[in-house]
Amino acid sequence: MDLPDELELYRRMCFLRRFEERVDMLYRRGLVHGPAHLGLGQEAVAVGAAAVLGPGDFSLGTYRGHAHALARGAPPDAVLAELLGRQGGICQGKGGSMHITSVAHGYYGSYAIVGAHLPIACGLAWAAKIRRTGVVTMCFFGDGTTNIGAFHEAVNLAAVWRLPVVFVCENNWYMEYTPISEVIPVPLPAADRAGAYGLDRVIVDGNDVAAVRQVLGAAVAAARDGHGPALVEAQTYRLKGHSAADGAAYRPAEEVARWRERDPLVLARAGLVAAGVSVQALDDIDAQAKAGLADLAQQVLARPVPEPAGAWTDVWSDGSWQWRN
Repeated sequence: MDLPDELELYRRMCFLRRFEERVDMLYRRGLVHGPAHLGLGQEAVAVGAAAVLGPGDFSLGTYRGHAHALARGAPPDAVLAELLGRQGGICQGKGGSMHITSVAHGYYGSYAIVGAHLPIACGLAWAAKIRRTGVVTMCFFGDGTTNIGAFHEAVNLAAVWRLPVVFVCENNWYMEYTPISEVIPVPLPAADRAGAYGLDRVIVDGNDVAAVRQVLGAAVAAARDGHGPALVEAQTYRLKGHSAADGAAYRPAEEVARWRERDPLVLARAGLVAAGVSVQALDDIDAQAKAGLADLAQQVLARPVPEPAGAWTDVWSDGSWQWRN
């Protein structure tokens, strides 16, 4: 990977970091409607993965999915409008933070039900296989998902049918508020279970964007060539709590400090400086991201709220939606 590529990956991570920080700030001002789960500290996974997916490929994420949608090309103003309950939201105000979706950009949704999207990923991959489109599906999930039945069913089915799907476990070591180590009988939730499905044990430093790009690039290429699925464990860390409302007091301070030293932006900056990029150039990239997002937030907040009549669109045409009322 040459230097311009590395700079571009850094720029994308900076944008995602400042986007999530802006969302955090707006949440604390009471302007984000509903819960918000931030991907602060996990930007390298989203950026490294998106860098190896083609425009026709599919990806799916969890409720911590802002970064994954944006990395695939979802318009930032539409994502922010969704979070702020303003017109032009990417889901027309019906999804909120946990359900960001942009099919036009290959991002087939963020899912709040833990593990629910893994079988859907298999469905997308199966469709690609029988149609022989060469499309690859990438499915992101957290470490806690590996204890959900849908995880085992989906990975097993993908392996048996040799589906073109890459499962990516974003292991940030916590299931909401519980350390993953307290509820699994093996050291690593995904990698140590891969062998049960005939898959290779693949681990990547999820805070190293270049490493993520390399490992997931190989997995995508293999899936596209008909070699079946991969199960990759990307080891990372969320810098804040489970949600924006969570102070994360349950995590040891020394643990947080240790992971902050391995912040994806810190690692990327160090590598770029060592390669000859000036600190000022990197500071300028960061400053531009901050300023751009401050302006974007002002613009989106100036928009009106969605028309109430929109609540009656995109419902079952035969009126059976009324059964739920």
